[in-house]
Amino acid sequence: MSVAELNAGLLDEFFDSLWLEDGLSRNTLDSYRNDLRLFGDWLKGSNTENRSLTDATHSDLLDFLASRVSAKIKASTTSRELSSLKRFYRFQLRQGKITTDPSLNIESPKLLRHLPESLTEAEVELLLSAPDLKHLLGLRDRAMLEVLYASGLRVSELINLKYSQVGLDMGVVRVMGKGSKERLAPLGEESLEWLKRYTTQARPLLLDGIVTDTVFVTARGSAMTRQAFWYLIKRHAQLVGITKHLSPHTLRHAFATHLLNHGADLRVVQLLLGHADISTTQIYTHIARERLKHLHAKHHPRG
Repeated sequence: MSVAELNAGLLDEFFDSLWLEDGLSRNTLDSYRNDLRLFGDWLKGSNTENRSLTDATHSDLLDFLASRVSAKIKASTTSRELSSLKRFYRFQLRQGKITTDPSLNIESPKLLRHLPESLTEAEVELLLSAPDLKHLLGLRDRAMLEVLYASGLRVSELINLKYSQVGLDMGVVRVMGKGSKERLAPLGEESLEWLKRYTTQARPLLLDGIVTDTVFVTARGSAMTRQAFWYLIKRHAQLVGITKHLSPHTLRHAFATHLLNHGADLRVVQLLLGHADISTTQIYTHIARERLKHLHAKHHPRG
């Protein structure tokens, strides 16, 4: 069997395991595959020996990462590539294909993690009040913004939301997030009232007889695209004079920021956001620190 065939077999077995055990998305699996193929190609071109992925040494991995740094590849990309290699070699070790994990004791490059600019609570109130409620689409927009801010959903989760996922009586939505992980997100009384109002007063007229389980629909009765919702947020922000740079996840970031400002625990925010790893949520930790500093300065005799 050639090295290329051996590598292909190793990768197929690895990806079958990832798909069966973790239910990872196709995009995530493709990312792993590209990273490992890249390392396999580098390994093939870096020496005269005909070695497979399972023949790689600790030094090989270090040399590969050094070559990526020398090529001025972004630290975030290199970190992801190392993560792919670590997962691959842990699997090979469990399968008995190798006796030593060559990725052990290799640290990921330090990443500068920037918290996206958020809106203040006053700015959120302005944005929520921007839609014109005299129009059906205005009522829909208000309900979408209220639900997004109350629940911290991803934009993709919001625009694909189905009524089968919404518990109007319980005031929660059930969403399937990244990695096919299910979570419950509370709606709160305010957004729940707007959702009910949209459901009874605007949605039937927008659908005009069209049958669909999608909650938020366009004037043509179809589901909204991510791009359309992004345009919607920018338009409403301009109407009320919000000049900050906004992203499709602006209200999701505001949701997390304002929860922490009001004393929520970081792990609770992690669960509500649907982050698999607390490290993803830790970009918000400086908010909690700033809040503690503010409370200390305000209440301590020597603050």
